[in-house]
Amino acid sequence: MSAARLIRVGQIVPSSNTTMETEIPAILRAREASQPERFTFHSSRMRMKRVTKEELAAMDCDSDRCALELSDARVDVLGYACLVAIMSMGLGYHRVSQERLHKVTADNGAPAPVVSSAGALVDGLHAIGARKISLLAPYMKPLTKLVIEYIENEGIEVVDSISLEIADNLEVGRQDPLAPAEITKRLDINGVDAIVASACVQMPSLGSIQVIEDRTGLPVISSSVATTYMMLKQLGLTTAVPGFGSLLSGKF
Repeated sequence: MSAARLIRVGQIVPSSNTTMETEIPAILRAREASQPERFTFHSSRMRMKRVTKEELAAMDCDSDRCALELSDARVDVLGYACLVAIMSMGLGYHRVSQERLHKVTADNGAPAPVVSSAGALVDGLHAIGARKISLLAPYMKPLTKLVIEYIENEGIEVVDSISLEIADNLEVGRQDPLAPAEITKRLDINGVDAIVASACVQMPSLGSIQVIEDRTGLPVISSSVATTYMMLKQLGLTTAVPGFGSLLSGKF
């Protein structure tokens, strides 16, 4: 019997993030129940306490260092786990960031594909054919506006949004993962193709994804679900992980 393939998953996370290191492993651990691959998880942190444009820009400057550190561990895939940091740096910036960080790993002799949560959310929505969406975000309204502009620049219309206006990133991470199932009931979903239950890597939502999808009959994704999906795609692995919504159904 051959040994299971061991995959090292690296994540660049804000120093105050407590969610991506729980949600992505939870999805991939669930995948291990039906697939042979096994995963280990490794992180490097960028300083950020409050979700403001200024702190996000300062934090992004640290991402190269983090990519270098993670490439020392020879990770197989690298995730940049801060959606709004990328989106606040300018339209289409996820492509610039992913290319730059990949070059950092390659220059260190350990080239690894790079997935940004910002790019993953856009790519995940395109994968399910979503042209119109509604979304929930924890950000202050000006940052949510930046996120909406970024997504719409990628050819996806945002019909409605809810901003929880929580600036403290630790407080965002303390939200109930089942709360989005209730909060999204206030979204206008008339005519939309999909719902984003959490347009933020720090706001927990994993327990709400399938609940919302079952209630509405619409595909439901989140930043962590989309990031996991794109990591699996980059690794050339099957994307079927039951219980986490349509994007991880294996159809895409």
